[in-house]
Amino acid sequence: MSDVAIKRALVSVTDKTGVVEFCRALSDEFRVEIVSTGGTAKALADGGVTVRPIDDLTGFPEMMDGRVKTLHPRVHGGLLARRDVPAHMAAADEHGIGMIDLVCVNLYAFEATVAKDGVTEQDAIENIDIGGPSMLRSAAKNFDSVTVVTEPAAYDTILAEMRANGGSTTRETRRGLATQVFAKTSAYDSAIWMYLSGYKKTEFPDEVRFRLPKVQDLRYGENPHQGAAFYRFIDAKEHTLARAEQLQGKELSYNNILDTDACWTAVREFDEPAVVIVKHTNPCGVCVDADLTIAYKKAHEVDSISAYGGVMGFNRTVPASVIEAIYANGQFVEVMIAPDYEPRALELLAEKPNLRVLKTGGVRPVTGHYESRAVEGGLLVQKSDSVSEDPATFTVASKRQPTAEEMEQLLFAWKVAKSVKSNAILLAKDFVSVGVGAGQMNRVNSARIAVAQAGDAAKGAVAASDAFMPFPDSLEVCADAGVTAVIQPGGSVRDEEVIAAADARNVALVFTGHRHFRH
Repeated sequence: MSDVAIKRALVSVTDKTGVVEFCRALSDEFRVEIVSTGGTAKALADGGVTVRPIDDLTGFPEMMDGRVKTLHPRVHGGLLARRDVPAHMAAADEHGIGMIDLVCVNLYAFEATVAKDGVTEQDAIENIDIGGPSMLRSAAKNFDSVTVVTEPAAYDTILAEMRANGGSTTRETRRGLATQVFAKTSAYDSAIWMYLSGYKKTEFPDEVRFRLPKVQDLRYGENPHQGAAFYRFIDAKEHTLARAEQLQGKELSYNNILDTDACWTAVREFDEPAVVIVKHTNPCGVCVDADLTIAYKKAHEVDSISAYGGVMGFNRTVPASVIEAIYANGQFVEVMIAPDYEPRALELLAEKPNLRVLKTGGVRPVTGHYESRAVEGGLLVQKSDSVSEDPATFTVASKRQPTAEEMEQLLFAWKVAKSVKSNAILLAKDFVSVGVGAGQMNRVNSARIAVAQAGDAAKGAVAASDAFMPFPDSLEVCADAGVTAVIQPGGSVRDEEVIAAADARNVALVFTGHRHFRH
């Protein structure tokens, strides 16, 4: 069948946005009979729409607290009967089954219910919709004859098509709507399955099903010849990058998103006001300071060349003085991410309309989530790199104890090193990352790069290594440049050699017991 005129509609919705207006138009403009259930019927009647109660259609009352109301042959026969098969229509006539041409249903809010703190299993179960998915699936299966609507956003489109086609919808439209139904019911069933299987209570369940609605197509991937898109987990939490609001600027690119994720992850490590500048997923400048503008200036000074064209993250509301400092430096910024911005800061940012400005609305801790990465033919999943690291549990392996000031700097360096690609060596001084050695195939080269970048600032600095130093050479490179204290996980078979090198140079050496590889 091609165009099908709509004469009877069955309406039962949880989200009542626009449903009164939709049904009023169906009734007044096209003389469609509206059949409805429970709360939806009341809302329509209160809105002046003539409604036929579902129990009048089925001959049975709604019962069992609404669990049973639409599971009836006069509903599903009216949806599933093939209008082009005489035997189907004869059976419908014999049993008094009238045709239903449009179904407007959205489902009990199961996912929203189980997302609430303290929800009980009984509450969850009562929000498992049975009749809704059944009607949707019946209508969608018979899309040759039945129009099925699941979202208020579709109401105007349906009405427009009916107005253009004498009260009918086209087969193309009905098929598209049916396809959406099976996507929706599949996702709905998956959400119920995952809840009942206790997937949130199981660290790594035997099977996982993700829902990833597309946020946007991207111009291209890492390189212009690669296609790309950005998808967001359906249950992505607030204050995450995936939920950030873009206040201005061009569309984010594939590389922008990767860099911004690295930047937002790094800046959230700090409780104190912090600024992180990232280039190619590595922090090239990090500073903690009570004054966010001073923090920016110091982070930028670390490596102004790499900072140009980088991504910048803040863990506090950004004041106008920071933007003024950025402009004074002539720094080109690809993306800026922060929990919020002062009004004057936004006015200044608007002077650079291509600068992408993201607002998260808050700062989530780095703990309590999972990370995933695709590989060919599969997916790696791990818990986020968060571990309780109480300095009281650290071990001072050297003869010399670090001073209180050195220990503060070591803790800062340790947090920054966590965000640097392995092998990572990080030099810090006065709560600034003065030297970064990232992503080298051996650790001693990372140390050489960090020391070279730091220059004279290496004198009196401290160093962090994201994993144990397998040989004394990395420590020796740092110590010979003037580093006075080193923090690392420890655990190498050559720890004693590394300790001896530290003692020979009067370097304080602290073992944390945890490594922080970042591949």
